[in-house]
Amino acid sequence: MAHIETIPQDDASPVIVLLLQGGGALGAYQVGAYQALAEAGYLPDWVAGISIGAITAALIVGNSPADRVDKLDAFFHEVSRPDGWGALLSGDLLRLFHLGSFAEALLFGQPHFFRPRILNPYLASAGTPAATSFYDTTPLRATLERLVDFDRINAQPVRLSLGVTHVTSGALLFFDNTPPARRRLPSTFIATRLGPKHIMASGALPPSFAATRIDGELYWDGGCVSNTPLQAVVDDEPAGRVLVFAIDLWAPRGPEPQTIDAVLWRQKQIQYASRTTNHIEAVAQQQNLRAALSQLATQLPTATRAGLAGLPAPALEYHTQMDIVHLVYHPAPEEIAQSDAEFSRPSLAARRAAGYTEMRQVLEQAPWRRDERAARVGPQAGTVVHRVEGGQISSRAPIG
Repeated sequence: MAHIETIPQDDASPVIVLLLQGGGALGAYQVGAYQALAEAGYLPDWVAGISIGAITAALIVGNSPADRVDKLDAFFHEVSRPDGWGALLSGDLLRLFHLGSFAEALLFGQPHFFRPRILNPYLASAGTPAATSFYDTTPLRATLERLVDFDRINAQPVRLSLGVTHVTSGALLFFDNTPPARRRLPSTFIATRLGPKHIMASGALPPSFAATRIDGELYWDGGCVSNTPLQAVVDDEPAGRVLVFAIDLWAPRGPEPQTIDAVLWRQKQIQYASRTTNHIEAVAQQQNLRAALSQLATQLPTATRAGLAGLPAPALEYHTQMDIVHLVYHPAPEEIAQSDAEFSRPSLAARRAAGYTEMRQVLEQAPWRRDERAARVGPQAGTVVHRVEGGQISSRAPIG
């Protein structure tokens, strides 16, 4: 196994941000990726998550570094069934096994996670959770209360942001544990004491799960607007060196589909992955334009700068150097179109192993290190996107 060095001193202790995307059962990939990061000493200062990413984020922030991986593994073990025998299968038999696992989830739910409602929502009283969803997520609340230390989350040793969709306005918002001393946040953040209901709101994907009511307002899964919580970092960007690990569960690239199941799978991947890829590209362009404007402003005569005083401060000042490492899960050939709801233990284990292996490969190359970064894109780049495809890393600093 290749040796991986911990964070080098010349990186000047960057602010480490971990972004965890939504994707249901595909979220096991995040567990392996986090374990590789932790083993190399890249412990996050800020974790933002949406949907299954919100659950993973809470399990990370709501436990001590020594316990995090064990609690992540415990969660996925508890919400799956003892069907390890499926690991003995391959090819078409394995695909049938995956279909059977999905059918179990559809018919019976997942233990300690969600269960089907007894009454069909079309027959329930309007305005009730039973009338607006097919499954009851009450079991998830008990699981979170058992595996997550919410007192630790709210003590703010690590920042936690949970992406939700405000049902009536359609806005993407973030519940956030930012301490009271720093409650002047952008309008997209709701600083509050976090609990199970905030995590469940981030994962309340309609029509399967009912919206969660918090302080009189209804919230759905943040993935209804954006499946990746990158906007949180954009809206409240740290200054200085920032290293962002964006763990993406949907692959933008894939083979030509040959069956209807493959068509459905490819369509779903493109739908979610294209939004993330385009969003990251747009954010990097915006940040690099800000960096260029800030650099240009320093070269203007004093009188000219004074004439620009009407511009907002961020337009003339930019003090962030950001690296966005975009790591993407690439599914095995036997995955089915409904893999995000396929919680078999062999599948979870395979996704977890893939996350660990692929993050270790990224850490071995570490393209964000100053010398490597300068060689790839030049020494002056403000925001660099390091995209990982098939074990290869391409780095670029988009500016238009």
